[in-house]
Amino acid sequence: MAELAPHPVGHPLRGGVAGFGTDGIRGRVGSQVSPALALQVGFWCGQVLPAGAPVLIGMDSRSSGPMLVAALTAGLTAAGREVWTLGLCPTPAIPGAIRRLGAAGGLMVSASHNPPHDNGIKVFGASGAKLSRGQQRAIEAGLQGVDGGPGASGGFSGTGVVLDRHDLLADYQRALLASVRGRRLEGCRIVLDLCWGSATACGEAVFRALGAELTVLHGQPDGERINVGCGSTHLEPLRQAVIEKGAAMGFAFDGDADRMLAVDGQGRVVDGDQILYLWGSSLLAEGQLPANRIVATVMSNLGFERAWQAKGGVLERTAVGDQYVHQAMEQMGAGLGGEQSGHILSARHGMSGDGLLTALQVATLLHRSGQSLADWMDNSFQPYPQTLVNVTVPDRQRRQQWQQCEPLRQAVEAAEAAMEGRGRVLVRASGTEPLLRVMVEAAEQPLVDHWASQLAAEAERHLNAA
Repeated sequence: MAELAPHPVGHPLRGGVAGFGTDGIRGRVGSQVSPALALQVGFWCGQVLPAGAPVLIGMDSRSSGPMLVAALTAGLTAAGREVWTLGLCPTPAIPGAIRRLGAAGGLMVSASHNPPHDNGIKVFGASGAKLSRGQQRAIEAGLQGVDGGPGASGGFSGTGVVLDRHDLLADYQRALLASVRGRRLEGCRIVLDLCWGSATACGEAVFRALGAELTVLHGQPDGERINVGCGSTHLEPLRQAVIEKGAAMGFAFDGDADRMLAVDGQGRVVDGDQILYLWGSSLLAEGQLPANRIVATVMSNLGFERAWQAKGGVLERTAVGDQYVHQAMEQMGAGLGGEQSGHILSARHGMSGDGLLTALQVATLLHRSGQSLADWMDNSFQPYPQTLVNVTVPDRQRRQQWQQCEPLRQAVEAAEAAMEGRGRVLVRASGTEPLLRVMVEAAEQPLVDHWASQLAAEAERHLNAA
């Protein structure tokens, strides 16, 4: 999956027009994200995506969604393309439909976990994965007004066709139900926080179809309240409901339902590392995990890594971002991967981050085993204490090239040597904010606190020096 990103999030092009980045168009509607920009993006996607097949468009529940879908559709039809609109749907419904139908590609209008006043555009190629770098460059060239892009010079290309294909959501629901292979949820009390967003399109329906006893929070689409005090970034409402209802587990989704975090019956948060460990352990026991390998990012907890290795598993780490996890899984032939934040990718299920699919897998695997999520957590790994300190570093070059700061680099090496394998340090520049992120993880909390404070102070002292 590729996401378009405007200045300053992505790569600024001529006149401030957006280029491809890692976090997409994700900002205020009307300034960073405008109908004019969406029109151009639609047109140039229409020029670059393979001809002869439709282009799919979906959206989350944001109030600005229909406006941006209309602009994208206008651009695509001006490029002579046939457009199928799915309406409200989870992001993973788009790549799934692309693969099932042989579509040319698809676009999802969503700003994920951002507040209601933001929106964005995600672009998928004909494989359901991110566009190739060549396709990205071609679209960027078109957005810059450079002639000679593939297939067009930027002029009017004819009249396209628009079809309403809301019926395709039913195919996605059937695929979700098929993914659990006949496992059921009768008698299982579950709380769902649907976040007023994309998960409201079918989340309740698929869990009820499996017989779950449901309590649903924020269960209607509401573009003015999506992500506000709810969902995977605000877990307290879910935690309270799970405890009050005596539920076995609860699941919270982000605005476009491509990721999920859980809460057990005791109110404990179950993050992406715990989900990977649970699902991975099941696949390992069944002999269904190639090379016993899980792909995670540099942010995954060291306690998870040590516990997985003790099971005979292999943990590969990538840079932060589900696109890097996806690439590594393809290169290594891995069956499972994901991020601590709740993006989980399964090779068996199409390699798309899918919060609803992940929740169904976790719930049905546990229910079949006769365990609650709390039972499983009691016997899971113990996470290492972890502290993340954000240091504001306005100078982009100093921030991005912090390794060239000799005193800071030596301080990091000293910290790692002092912990003697009982912990680790991760320092990285934020891709979207003027921040240097300093993460320290160790077996003992005092060790974490000491080195996190010291390294943050060193970064502040040397990277912000006059």
